[in-house]
Amino acid sequence: MPHFPSLVSPAELAPHLDDPDVLIVDASVNLTRDGEGQPYRITSGRAGYDAAHIPGAVFADLISVFSDPDGSLMFQLPTIAQFEAAAGALGIRPGVSVVAYVQELPTFAPRLWWLLRYFGFDAVSVLDGGLRAWQAAGLPVTDAVTPPRAPSSFVASPREHLLARREEVERVTQGTHVACLINSLSPAEFRGEGVPADERGGSIPGSVNVPWYANVERESGFYRPATELAEAYARAGVTKDQPVITYCGGGIAASMDAFALSLAGYDNVKVYDGSLAEWVADPSLPLVRVS
Repeated sequence: MPHFPSLVSPAELAPHLDDPDVLIVDASVNLTRDGEGQPYRITSGRAGYDAAHIPGAVFADLISVFSDPDGSLMFQLPTIAQFEAAAGALGIRPGVSVVAYVQELPTFAPRLWWLLRYFGFDAVSVLDGGLRAWQAAGLPVTDAVTPPRAPSSFVASPREHLLARREEVERVTQGTHVACLINSLSPAEFRGEGVPADERGGSIPGSVNVPWYANVERESGFYRPATELAEAYARAGVTKDQPVITYCGGGIAASMDAFALSLAGYDNVKVYDGSLAEWVADPSLPLVRVS
C-alpha cells in the first residue's frame, strides 16, 4: 500500500484515485452560529458530499456514527464496539491507507485522524487544504455514488496515552501533574467573552491559547510549514520536554492542534475529549476569564 505522510498534498493523492489500498474519506461537518456566544448549529456534511466529492471517496458521519450517539456530550468518544463497527463498515483495515478531507471546516479531518490513531490505526493522513485545494488544483470531483467497500472486521486497540480524561486535567490545575494545557479556541473564547455573566465561560486555569485556525494559511487553507508551527507553539510556551493536553469546546478543534503539534515534532500530546463541554458542567471545577 502507499505510505503517505501525515499531511498529503492534492498532487500526491491524485495518482491513487483507483488504488484499492487507498480509502479517501470525506469527514465534513458544518458548524454555524448567529453570533459570538450563540450556540452552534451542527449539521452533517453529507449534502455537500453528495453534490461534489473526490472520485471514489466515501463519507464518514462524525456526528452520530464516529461519535457515541448515546453519550451525554456532543462528539463524545465512541465505545470500542461502536468504533469497530463504524470503521469496519467503511472498509478500514490493515493494508489500507486512509486519507481524510473536508469540504470547508478543517478541524474535522484531524478529528478522524486522531480517532483512528487513538483506536490503534496508524495509516491515516489528512489532505492538505481539503476539497477546496483539490478543486483549485484542477482535480476532478463527482456526484456519482461511490460503490461501498467490502466491510472489514476492524479490531480496535485503544491508546490511552493519546487521550486525556477529566481527572488528569484536574491534577494539572491542582499542581499534582505536569502538563501544558492548550486551549484551541479563538482568543475571545479563551478569554471568556461573549458568554452571559451568569454562565460559565473562560478557560481552564494555567492554559495557553493557540487557536486552531492559526495552524493554517487563511487564504489557501494549507497547513503552515512544520518549522513555523513549531515556532508558534514555542512562542506560546509549549515545550517538548513536558506532556501537552489540547482542549476546546468538544474535542474537535483540540484534535486539529494535536495534529499540528505532531507535524511540528511534538510526540507527547493528548486530546481532552470531554473538553469544556464536560468541564463547565461541573460547577466545582475552576475556570478563569483572562483579561
